[in-house]
Amino acid sequence: MSELRRGLNVWEAIGISIALMAPSMAANINPQATAGSVGRAVPLAFGLATVGVLLVAYAFVRLCQHFHHAGSVYGFVGATLGARAGLVAGWALLGTYVLYGVVTSTAAGIFGASFLDEVGAWKHQPSWAPFLIGTLALLGVLALTVSPVRSATRVLLTAEGATVLLILVISLVVLIRLLNGSAPHGRTFTWSVFSVAPGTDVSTLFLGAVFGFLSFAGFEAAATLGEESRRPRRDIPRAILGTAIFGGVYFIVVTAIEVMGFGTDDAGVKAFTNSGSLLGDLGTGYVGAWAGNLVTLGAAVSAFGCALACGVGAARLAFAFGRDGVAPARLGAVSPRLGTPHVAALTVVVMMGAVVLLDALAFGASAFEVFLWSGTIGTLILLVAYVLATLGAIRLLFFSGRRLVPAWQIVIPLLALVVVGYTLYRNVIPYPTGAARWFPVVCLIWLAIAVVYVIARPGVARRAGRQLAVSTAPELEEDHV
Repeated sequence: MSELRRGLNVWEAIGISIALMAPSMAANINPQATAGSVGRAVPLAFGLATVGVLLVAYAFVRLCQHFHHAGSVYGFVGATLGARAGLVAGWALLGTYVLYGVVTSTAAGIFGASFLDEVGAWKHQPSWAPFLIGTLALLGVLALTVSPVRSATRVLLTAEGATVLLILVISLVVLIRLLNGSAPHGRTFTWSVFSVAPGTDVSTLFLGAVFGFLSFAGFEAAATLGEESRRPRRDIPRAILGTAIFGGVYFIVVTAIEVMGFGTDDAGVKAFTNSGSLLGDLGTGYVGAWAGNLVTLGAAVSAFGCALACGVGAARLAFAFGRDGVAPARLGAVSPRLGTPHVAALTVVVMMGAVVLLDALAFGASAFEVFLWSGTIGTLILLVAYVLATLGAIRLLFFSGRRLVPAWQIVIPLLALVVVGYTLYRNVIPYPTGAARWFPVVCLIWLAIAVVYVIARPGVARRAGRQLAVSTAPELEEDHV
């Protein structure tokens, strides 16, 4: 059996994208990097990032209106730029999902261990405590990934929704205290967070927007569920666009409250930048220690939900490779009882665990270093997949010989290429030092494996091309109806 079971609705597809984007984690960590560049103007930088993400989302929305494929960019790029480019794009996205699975399962371990320490359940923890909890998170990912995907997406929506709700409640309390003058240290509501401080170059907003852009990574994850959605050409584009819009509003509002909560003066910005958990510290300072503990627990749950989304997405990509003869055929097997790609799910979770073991045992990495290394490399690889997907959308929409959209809309994907290209540039230039100098190297090695493979195995590329033609042609024909 090699056919996935349909049945998902638009909300369950949204669950995958939101969980992989992990807005709860992102709001607690990523704004600090932006503050280092733009100071108090963090929400303004996130506003610019939102514009960039919506530009990239245009390409995915248009592609999903014509194709639905479990391989996401593998199918999209393969159908528009050719099988070889599709294989490279799919391999890139698979690497991202596996590495993000490492990032988020490790984060679940870090936040989980921190919560147990804060409530006194496990004091004086050994250094391997986060790894133990992270391993339990990976086992949970495996169990839910091999289950019917509807169950998994419901868990994702519930987990992330509860955490986002907690964050919004704390943000509302902070906002009310800022407005009524009862905030600590005399802090008050101010619109200055939407302007750069005197002496700050306005151009730094674009550097700060880079970190905001990275907070949205994974918004397109619903594309991997096209073959399991009841109405893929309608629901998947809505899920992707809806996630991008939600993320933009959420990040702008929450970061504005965060900056005001810490204070917009130099001391406040410094405390903001050095915070280990932005909303955890705000919860403790504005509500009580119990609120900070709940945020830490919520971050752990959010991290697990994101790890589960990574497992679901990676399993669908590996399944598509196996089904199309690119990888061992066993990966393309579907459980007759569950209707899920159980072999592919086991494979990708084992890959995640192997990365953690390699970092921890071979390189002596701490849990936070595993988080940092995998996140940086995974993001660089993801941006390459975004570039290929955007190029594929340009070719389909404007150079396929058919008039699919107004010609002026080519400006949108071209601007998306500028945004993604600049993001890649700022992650590599100036070239990082220390352990970070290996991040671009690992990224290039991962991509080079796919490039060498498709060159050395032309028969595999031709076979994948034939399979892609079969799996995507019906959608093109339907578009003419």
